[in-house]
Amino acid sequence: MDNLKCPSFFKCRGKEKVTASSENFHVDENDENQVRGNWSNKSDYLLSMVGYAVGLGNVWRFPYLTYNNGGGAFLIPYAIMLALAGLPLFFLECSLGQFASLGPVSVWNILPLFRGVGITMVLISVSVTIYYNVIIAYSIYYMFASFRSELPWKNCSYWADQNCSRSPIVTHCNVTTQIETLIHVNKSWVDFNNYTCDNGTEIYQPGQLPSEQYWNKVALQRSSGMDETGKIVWYLALCLLLAWIIVGAALFKGIKSSGKVVYFTALFPYVVLLILLIRGATLEGASQGISYYIGAQSNFTKLMEAEIWKDAATQIFYSLSVAWGGLATLSSYNKFNNNCFSDAIVVCLTNCLTSVFAGFAIFSILGHMAHISGQEVSQVVKSETITTTIQDLFPKVMTTMRIPITLGCCLVLFLLGLVCVTQAGIYWVNLIDYFCAGWGIMIAAILELIGIIWIYGGNRFIEDIEMMIGAKRWIFWLWWRACWFVITPVLLIVIFIWSLVKFNRPTYGEIPYPDWGVALGWCLIIFCIIWIPIMAIIQIIRAKGNIIQRIVSCCRPAPNWGPYLEQHRGERYKDMVDPKKEIDHEIPTVSGSGKPE
Repeated sequence: MDNLKCPSFFKCRGKEKVTASSENFHVDENDENQVRGNWSNKSDYLLSMVGYAVGLGNVWRFPYLTYNNGGGAFLIPYAIMLALAGLPLFFLECSLGQFASLGPVSVWNILPLFRGVGITMVLISVSVTIYYNVIIAYSIYYMFASFRSELPWKNCSYWADQNCSRSPIVTHCNVTTQIETLIHVNKSWVDFNNYTCDNGTEIYQPGQLPSEQYWNKVALQRSSGMDETGKIVWYLALCLLLAWIIVGAALFKGIKSSGKVVYFTALFPYVVLLILLIRGATLEGASQGISYYIGAQSNFTKLMEAEIWKDAATQIFYSLSVAWGGLATLSSYNKFNNNCFSDAIVVCLTNCLTSVFAGFAIFSILGHMAHISGQEVSQVVKSETITTTIQDLFPKVMTTMRIPITLGCCLVLFLLGLVCVTQAGIYWVNLIDYFCAGWGIMIAAILELIGIIWIYGGNRFIEDIEMMIGAKRWIFWLWWRACWFVITPVLLIVIFIWSLVKFNRPTYGEIPYPDWGVALGWCLIIFCIIWIPIMAIIQIIRAKGNIIQRIVSCCRPAPNWGPYLEQHRGERYKDMVDPKKEIDHEIPTVSGSGKPE
């Protein structure tokens, strides 16, 4: 032991072996992987996965789609799409990250030609991270604004206009007989031919709640459109800075700190949802909202329409956060023999049950809002990843400079997010979400399946998984093979083509986006996906041989593909090189027997 020769990333002090990265609190002596570190325990990982997957799509979009697609009938295609698309992709990404212990870019050592897919995932994550932290900034602002004896949005105040009201606006009418006229009600002209005023003297029209006007006029200081940028809303900018400081504090020790933070961030939303449900159920009009959500009578004829299946598939796809790169990132810190299959089942079911639960909480409150405003519920309802990538690409740099690099990333993303806290900021948030969180993810997911299952080989990938979780009977893999090889990729391709055919110009409420705004949205998505062909060309140029040999070479795993640690490589990967090294993919020589040497 005294003569132990330590690798360059270790420091030896007699019999004591201390990692350089452990001095940055990234790993500890109990970690299996002494370079990248591991989760301290299983609960850290599961809560991080739940916190990553569960988001706004569960709390808002799912309840709305349920009502819009026949109430409870929507749960049928939703469950089917979970089985056909969501769970297979979720399991694939978790297995991939855990097997190689690498993030979303370096993990494409499995197929160098598709390395750009990983870059696309990271860029989309960056784009979404920018506006998600803006949403967190909104929440921080409202938290501070609520520290008053009376909520500032409880009543119409100095910032309100004549349309602001906590109850229906009463318009007096002296006509009690038949009339022929047009009256402006709820932003549209209504023909009141043969109409008799209520009680003979009054017409009830819905007004804007104080909370709605406070959101637009005070919190956002919203401009008239994307063309009018206006000034930076200083208090939102400060809240955004605070949001990034919190993120930096949670990440500066790597997963050792973030794994503890998730005990709050992943569990507290459930406490809030439970409080909202209990409070919402006691409010007048709550039953109206619940009835709107589940439907007094589910419309099962909707199951014959293509739209309900499209909505169910896209909701599962986005709510589980597949193809964002984050699932592979979080799973890459697992120990090699962790049972990623059971983890995928637990997290997916938790995510979907959260969606159903959140629907009851949200719509009970919307029912109350509809009751006090005199409106129908349908009128109330208006429509780590980055630092891990740097760690994998530049491990020695991250060993000594994790804290400044993490804080530097947070600072850059904060500055990029300032455009989202201008008076036109909400239009930018909506634009990024509309383009970057849509087609780019769909393209990445389709190519991920094609690359891993059809080119690398689905059967070979299953053998990799069995190295981690143990061999399974052939019938166990029957379902996964059917989904990975055929069902899931075909389904995603159909959804992708369908969404392009049904493309509509984005709007914010009734405000359309200018042509330059729509063009900018397309530029954003092109910037994210253009790296797929660029990196493919670079890999082909770096390879050797004629063009066919180069392409074939890039469609084979890199020499450093396989389990990260030597003790897990077994016979199949015993000759692999150090996975931390970047490898130029070369053409193997071929012997007379036709086998590569």
